[in-house]
Amino acid sequence: MVEQFQAPKGTHDILPPESYRWVKLVASFAQVMNRAGYGLVQSPMFEDVGVFQRLGEGTEVVRKEMYDFYDKGDRHLALRPEGTASVVRAFNQYQPTTPWKVWYVTPCFRYEEPQAGRFRQHHQVGAEAVGSADPDLDVEVIATQHDFYQSLGLSSLSLRLNSMGSADDRRTYTEHLAGWLNQRLDDLDEADRLNVAAHPLRVLDSKRERTVQATADVPCITDFLCADAAEHFSRVQAGLQALGVAYEVDTRLVRGLDYYTYSTWEFAAGGLSSAQNAVGGGGRYDGLAESLGGKRVSGVGFGAGIERILLAADAESALEDASANLDVFVVDITGGDVGRDITFELRRHGISADRAFGGRSMKAQMKVADRSGARLALLVGPDEHAQGMVTLRYLRSEAAQISLSRVGLAQQLVAVLAQN
Repeated sequence: MVEQFQAPKGTHDILPPESYRWVKLVASFAQVMNRAGYGLVQSPMFEDVGVFQRLGEGTEVVRKEMYDFYDKGDRHLALRPEGTASVVRAFNQYQPTTPWKVWYVTPCFRYEEPQAGRFRQHHQVGAEAVGSADPDLDVEVIATQHDFYQSLGLSSLSLRLNSMGSADDRRTYTEHLAGWLNQRLDDLDEADRLNVAAHPLRVLDSKRERTVQATADVPCITDFLCADAAEHFSRVQAGLQALGVAYEVDTRLVRGLDYYTYSTWEFAAGGLSSAQNAVGGGGRYDGLAESLGGKRVSGVGFGAGIERILLAADAESALEDASANLDVFVVDITGGDVGRDITFELRRHGISADRAFGGRSMKAQMKVADRSGARLALLVGPDEHAQGMVTLRYLRSEAAQISLSRVGLAQQLVAVLAQN
C-alpha cells in the first residue's frame, strides 16, 4: 500500500473557507501600510546563515530554533526565522533612498514545539522603516500597527512599551542585571538559571512564577538610559498619546532578539491566555545594518503573526464575514457552453462568478450554487437558450425570479447587484 503523506509536524494547510480570512487580513494590512507610504518588499525565504546569526548568538532563535542546511554548492543557508534581517540585508545591498519604508508578508521557520497560533512554519506580516533615527518614526510604526488591528475589528488589545536605550545603555544594564541576578541565583527557576550567564535579559521575559517573584524588585532599564535615549522615549510616549494609542510602560519587556535598541513594544490580545497572547511587536535597531556589512543606520519595525491574530479575531468574533463573496453562480443544463461563456463575460465586467462542471442535473447544480454562498443564480435551460434569455433566481432572499436578456447581461446584473 502506498504511504499517504501528511503535512510535517508543526505545519498546517490553509484551505478555503479559512483562507478567505487570510486574504482579508493581508488585504487589510496592505491597505493600511500603503496609506502610510510603505511599499511591498519580497525577499528570499532562505539566506546565508550569517544574516540570521547577526540576530544574536544569545537568542533561542539562533542557538536552537533555526532551520539551517548546506545546499548542493556547499553554501551554509538558513530558512528565514523572522522578517527584519532579510529586509536590512536588502537595504544594504540596494541602498535605497531613506527612510526606506516597506512591508512584507512571509512564512517564518523555527524548530520549536508547536503551540497555539505558533507553528514551525508560521506566517507574519510586518513592516520596517530604515534610515532614520527620528522618534516620530517609532510613533508612526507603532500607531500604524495599532490601526491595522483596528481595521480587523480587534478592540481587546493592550500595548506594552519599553526602551532598551542605546547600545551602551543596554550593555551597561545587562552587566548590572547579570550581577544582580547572580546574587539571587538560587531563587530563580532552574530553567532560567542558565540564562543569567548567557543572556540575562531573557530572565526578565520568563513567565515562570518562581522567577517572576524573585525578580519583582529588579532594577529597571529605564533608570540606565542616557539623556538621548530618555528624550527619545519621552517623544515616543508623547506621540502615542497625541494619536490616542493607549499603552503602558513595562520595564520588563525585552523581547527575544538581541538587536533591539531604544523603543521596544508588544501588542497582546485580551481574549487569549496570557502565556500565548502576543499578536505582534517590534522595536528599533540601530546596529543591525552595520552588523550585516552596511553603514550604521537606524531602523524600526515590527512583525505580527497571522495565525495568532486570527485566534484573537476568533476570541472577539471578528473577521467572521470573510468569504469568497461570490456574486453569481451560473447553472447551465444545455451542455455547458453557455455557462462557460456567461461566466467569463461576467468576470470580465468585474462580477465574481462561478459555475458547475461535469454535466450535472439542474437539482445537483442548484445544490452547488447554494453551497457556494453566491447571492444570485443564473439558470439556462433549453427554453431560455432558444429565446436568448436567462432566469435570475435570488439565493439569499425571497424575491421573485425574473428573466433577463442574454444581450447586455453583465450590465443588467451590475444594476441588480447594486440594488441588493
